[in-house]
Amino acid sequence: MDSLVLVRHPGAFICVSKSPLPLKSDRACSGRTDERVWRRPQRMTSLVAALDTETASTSSSENPEQQGPPMIELQFYGPEAGSVAQTLTVQSGEKNMRKFMTENKLELYALYGKVMNCGGGGSCGTCLVDILEGQELLSERTDAEYKYLKKKPESWRLACQTIIGDKSNSGKVVVQRLPQNKKK
Repeated sequence: MDSLVLVRHPGAFICVSKSPLPLKSDRACSGRTDERVWRRPQRMTSLVAALDTETASTSSSENPEQQGPPMIELQFYGPEAGSVAQTLTVQSGEKNMRKFMTENKLELYALYGKVMNCGGGGSCGTCLVDILEGQELLSERTDAEYKYLKKKPESWRLACQTIIGDKSNSGKVVVQRLPQNKKK
C-alpha cells in the first residue's frame, strides 16, 4: 500500500508523492509542475497544518509528560457596572500585565494616564488594576507599588510591575481595569 509522502523544499515548493522513489533528488522538485509537485503552497497549507497537528497530537499522546507550559487565564472587566469580561490566556511567567494588556488592546489608562504615563517604568502610578481573584498567581508587590499604593486597597496593583505567573503555576486571575473610575 502506497503512503503519502510530503517533502518540504526551500523556495516554497511542496512535493507530494505516493512513494519517495520517483523523487530522486531535490532537483526533481525544483521546477516541475506535474501531479507530484505544486507551486502553490497556500493550497497545501491546510494539508500541512493537518499533518503537523496530527503528528503533534500523536507525539503528545505517546508521551503525556510533555504537555505545554503552564497557562494562566485572565478575565478583564471594565470600570462600568455589569461590563462584559474579556478572557485571554497567557503563558505563566512570560509577561508583565501592562505589556500583555497593551498588546491585546485592553484599555489600561484613565484620561490623565493616557497622556502622562511613564511607559512601564513604575514611576507614575497610572496603570492601576484591581485583582479580584487569583492574586496568589501574580508576582509580589514591588517597592514602586508600595510607594504609589500606600493608601489604596491591598488588591490594587500597578500593571507595569505585575508579572503574570511564575513559570510553574496555572489558574485564573480576575482583573478590574481602571479601579479608580469604578462605577457602582
